[in-house]
Amino acid sequence: MYSNTSPYSAQPLSTGVQVNISNLIGDRIQTAFNLGDINSSSYSYCDLLSGVDTNDFYQFRLTNAGSVNLTLKELEADADLYLLDRSGNIITTSIQLGTNDESIVRDLEAGTYYIQIATTEYIDNIYVLGVEAGGTTRDPGQTLATAQDLGNISYKTYNVTGSIAQSDPSDYYRFELIETGNVDFHFSNFSPDLNLSLYGANGNLICNANTINQQLAPGSYYVRAYAEASADYNLIFSSATAPYTGTRTLTGTFGADNFDLIGTYRRTVISGNGNIDFGEGARDRLDLSNLASTNVTINFATSPGGGSFYNPGNGMRLFDSITLNDGRYILFEGIDEVQFSDRTINLAVTPNDPLFNQQWNLGMMGVHNAWRFTTGSNDVLIGIQDTGLALTPEGRTPFDLRSTTYNLDNNLADDFRDRSGPDYLSHGTAVQSIIAANTNNGSGMSGINWGSEVYAVDVLGGNVGDFSLSRATTTMAEFAASKGKRLVINMSLGYDGFNQNGLNPEFEAAVIANPNVLFVISAGNDGDQGRIGLGYPANLSQRFNNVMAVGASWGKQDYYGRTRTPGTRIEYAGWWGSQYGPGLTIMAPSEVIAREATRYTTTTYYDYMDDFNGTSAAAPNITGVASLVWSANPNLSAAQVNQILCQTATDLGRPGYDIYYGNGFVNADVAVRRAIAIGSGYA
Repeated sequence: MYSNTSPYSAQPLSTGVQVNISNLIGDRIQTAFNLGDINSSSYSYCDLLSGVDTNDFYQFRLTNAGSVNLTLKELEADADLYLLDRSGNIITTSIQLGTNDESIVRDLEAGTYYIQIATTEYIDNIYVLGVEAGGTTRDPGQTLATAQDLGNISYKTYNVTGSIAQSDPSDYYRFELIETGNVDFHFSNFSPDLNLSLYGANGNLICNANTINQQLAPGSYYVRAYAEASADYNLIFSSATAPYTGTRTLTGTFGADNFDLIGTYRRTVISGNGNIDFGEGARDRLDLSNLASTNVTINFATSPGGGSFYNPGNGMRLFDSITLNDGRYILFEGIDEVQFSDRTINLAVTPNDPLFNQQWNLGMMGVHNAWRFTTGSNDVLIGIQDTGLALTPEGRTPFDLRSTTYNLDNNLADDFRDRSGPDYLSHGTAVQSIIAANTNNGSGMSGINWGSEVYAVDVLGGNVGDFSLSRATTTMAEFAASKGKRLVINMSLGYDGFNQNGLNPEFEAAVIANPNVLFVISAGNDGDQGRIGLGYPANLSQRFNNVMAVGASWGKQDYYGRTRTPGTRIEYAGWWGSQYGPGLTIMAPSEVIAREATRYTTTTYYDYMDDFNGTSAAAPNITGVASLVWSANPNLSAAQVNQILCQTATDLGRPGYDIYYGNGFVNADVAVRRAIAIGSGYA
């Protein structure tokens, strides 16, 4: 198995040169790893292919004609072997199926050649490349111009033998380094008559000594071996340059985090994890300020065919990636900006709505990152079963709410009454604004979903004409099916109590009859009573995989302005608390900005409130994110959307699932990336 902590150390296939090399091979012919002159030599290289590194290239030279034997072994997935000429044209190939060994044996003229190893698999694929060349080893040249080329000696231990005579007083060797490191040169058969000289690329003398241990920058160098009298020698070259191996995984907090690139890791994986401080100007930043953007390869996931698929442990998903010239690469998600020495690249989407900067819930969930991929699509219908909407005197949808709002038999208007009397606040208007307020229109607040249509209906209050939950569900499902749309229904409602069952068998039958409708239901607000259990119908999540029970989390402060730890379950003694218990699915923000519509006489007043609370406010946050996930991949089932949101949530409380936080706090960006990966064929 591939180790994330120890580099592979390649062993010689037969008597010859031993090579130690890290996972750092060029992925195109221009950056091929240089083996130098390989006449009468044997090499073994161990390296890694992956979803972001599907090709490795090696360059070698023959100073004399001879036979070359290439082998590719110990594969963990399918890979193929190619021998190319100096122009990159294919000479011959070995293309076996699966993990079968590859082999090429070919007689070649003196010259420059390339080896290519290629895969179409998107998993880590370790391999061992064997290179063995026959032919006569040439005598090292006596000048810089005729020096024997040892190629790239980074990560190598290299042994060469030679002879010094009166007619041949000096042997010159050329070598390269691809990064700064300590290079050691010494004779194994030490003699005071044997000496070394180290030169720079331009022939400038660096030092003279019997033994050289020198830190060198990347570049080309020369070593001269010489003696006052005839002598045979064995010269050992070794580079102590630290190899890049393994994976470094970095996970951010709910706030703004700064990520850098340190250590000797081949791959760095970064998850920004939302940013509650985004509206205040703070950013989840990838700090590459020691690099110019022109010296890296940028592969953004939003480019056509762009990004890299990778599974960090909770599902394959699509990452942005940056590859450095030294072969290291970074996979990242949930990053607001990438800072280089020459420029800063902004990635997050910032709508022009004036209240957006106060909507901390969107930043904490990473919605501003998910918007890079989708802002909602016509493939999805959002159903809202609530009080209806506070319509204008002209009977129109309230300003700043989606105008494409359908209704059932004119059952859209909020009656501002329930069985016990007047109900001054339009609960349904606030709920719908979180999900689908008009966005990027320079006014008001931002909704999570900008593009999907909304189907709202009044099911609360017991007023004349109100629909039952079952009738509303069936009608919405039939409408969605007729339009070829996926349907997610928000239900910020419930019966008081804990763990009650069978209170609405007609609705339960509608849930069973519509397995591909996703129901997002508030967990209940009696969590301050110290009792375990969800409200009904949220507790149906224990029975049906298309039902989600949503709990409520604080941001940085509570309703009274007291400092809180973001993500913590909301509970106020003697007021309300987010209900918890078996079946709790996921957590989302509450006490958030929402559209406010109130009526105390016959006039409706519209405004915005910054403290819409209860699990009623948490559920529409999940509904909005679920609609983005479905927009990113409309081929998902309702159960898959549920699973994606749970799988990609940020774990809270005890490790893994628990009854207080369910699967954790929703992460919109990661969930959308996971949906895209599934749509691209990854399980």
